[in-house]
Amino acid sequence: MNNRFQKESKDVEPYMQLSKKIIALNTGSSSIKVALYEMGETERLVFTGSLTRIGNKDSIFSILDAQSNSIVSERISIPDHNAACDHVFSWILTKNKGNNPDAVGHRIVHGGPLYTTPQLVTPELIASLDTLSPYAPEHLPQAIQAIRHVAKLFPGTPQVTCFDTSFHATMPPLAKLYALPESVRKEGVQRYGFHGLSYEYILLELKRQEGTDALKKRIILAHLGHGASMAAVKRGKSIETTMGFSPAGGLVMSTRTGDLDPGVILFLLQQDKMTPAAIKEMVNRRSGLLGISGKTDDMLDLLNTEQVDNAAKQAIDLFCYQARKYIGALSVVLGGLDTLIFTGGIGEHSPDIRNRICTGLEFLGIQIDGKKNSENSSIISPSGGQVDIRIIKTNEELMIARHTMKILKKLTR
Repeated sequence: MNNRFQKESKDVEPYMQLSKKIIALNTGSSSIKVALYEMGETERLVFTGSLTRIGNKDSIFSILDAQSNSIVSERISIPDHNAACDHVFSWILTKNKGNNPDAVGHRIVHGGPLYTTPQLVTPELIASLDTLSPYAPEHLPQAIQAIRHVAKLFPGTPQVTCFDTSFHATMPPLAKLYALPESVRKEGVQRYGFHGLSYEYILLELKRQEGTDALKKRIILAHLGHGASMAAVKRGKSIETTMGFSPAGGLVMSTRTGDLDPGVILFLLQQDKMTPAAIKEMVNRRSGLLGISGKTDDMLDLLNTEQVDNAAKQAIDLFCYQARKYIGALSVVLGGLDTLIFTGGIGEHSPDIRNRICTGLEFLGIQIDGKKNSENSSIISPSGGQVDIRIIKTNEELMIARHTMKILKKLTR
């Protein structure tokens, strides 16, 4: 694994000679992902892990070393994100014998209309992020809390915010536009797009594998995991994506609705007298694959039961149908398609879902080699195929560490 990281470092700016310990934090609505990297002339992963099911009595804390060997795997009771941060950093401090990191980088889901590049954390920035919380109430408050928590644990240690929306700042103004009154649009209500750190990493990895010319092609990136989205990339820049103002839009996801007629929300408010809080909970945590199946949001579980459970089959069918529909739409925006890349937990590990999504898209030049696909090969299209179809494992935490290192370099100049 270390050799792979060494190769990756060629795709980013040369680093300072002195190695820096950088913690990358990826704070979600009910989880925290963490990784420690030593960044210098090379990029070395020290450990990676997560604390999931925050707010439950059976939260799971797991840590793997650079060779994917388990260091920690335990079930614990974690009531909230503050307790989650305490647990994660207590372990880090114990493991590293009290040595502070040189910097901490954070994934921030939403930059709103204010931020399109990584930022050094200051009191003014934190105050500004507080004002953006309404843009992503499921994610931003927890991430801001993590920043404050780190500031108390490691006073004086630089922190950097890396915005998931930044990647899509290159979308044309028309692609960002909602047909709403100007007074609403002036509040920053527009299409932003998400999974930007993942997409940024995937393009760097494609460049490493195939060279700069690969980025000049018409590319669709399909990040299919618990959250799912796609992006259309032309000449290395995002020009369209499936998510919009929030991470709840676009494709059907594990527990999120995806695109929803605004009339549905009005109906629930007026007819069923649901509160905004109840609707938020439903849209983000009780819908998607879970809402359709009525049992699970796990794609593997659904695949294992679809033969005897029609609701499970329906959930899978809708997921794949919508994915095909969006590939078609993004191909139109691009004016054709040269490369399709699958990533994310489902995109990387489910040959069946990849096959179902691509079946019926032959008119776009999309064809899958069955053997390559079943083996999760890096390239799953047939030799000489019209569209290059790839699987690339994403790494948002490494992308956070890279951005953080660049800010550290600027601070030392």
